[in-house]
Amino acid sequence: MNSAGLLLDSFGRIREVVHEAVEGLTDEELTVRIDPDANSVAWLVWHLTRVQDDHLADAFDTDQLWTSDGWADRFGLPFPKGATGYGMTRAQVDAVRAPAELLLGYHDAVHARTEELIRGVTNADLDRIVDTRWDPPVTLGVRLVSVIADDLQHAGQAAYARGVVERRESS
Repeated sequence: MNSAGLLLDSFGRIREVVHEAVEGLTDEELTVRIDPDANSVAWLVWHLTRVQDDHLADAFDTDQLWTSDGWADRFGLPFPKGATGYGMTRAQVDAVRAPAELLLGYHDAVHARTEELIRGVTNADLDRIVDTRWDPPVTLGVRLVSVIADDLQHAGQAAYARGVVERRESS
């Protein structure tokens, strides 16, 4: 397996966990917070997808699907269109309300774009500097691994939250 194949497999695993965490949940279940400080499944999936969309668009110098494909308008969230979820308050987390079809539609669109962008990545491309705001500067390889790690953590949190919500409802 080459580097692009490894990256594609990793992003594919994120997509699988996201679908398992979201499919079959009602709008209400998607917004349950299992603790006052916990994030809902809807917020977690929206956030991890926004980060992937934002970071890959920046790294590959392309538009974010959030704005270019109208996802921001479909979600209608009360945040600036550039918001990705970092530093949000409890009230802002609560404001992320979306049905499963919308969450998965946006995630699947970002996943498809991710596959397009990564399919042609070579080992040499992974050393390209994509962010000079850090010391040392961030390479494409480091950025992609960072997004994968962050997204897998949030997808796992969403899966856990789903399990708690389902257990509470069955008891």
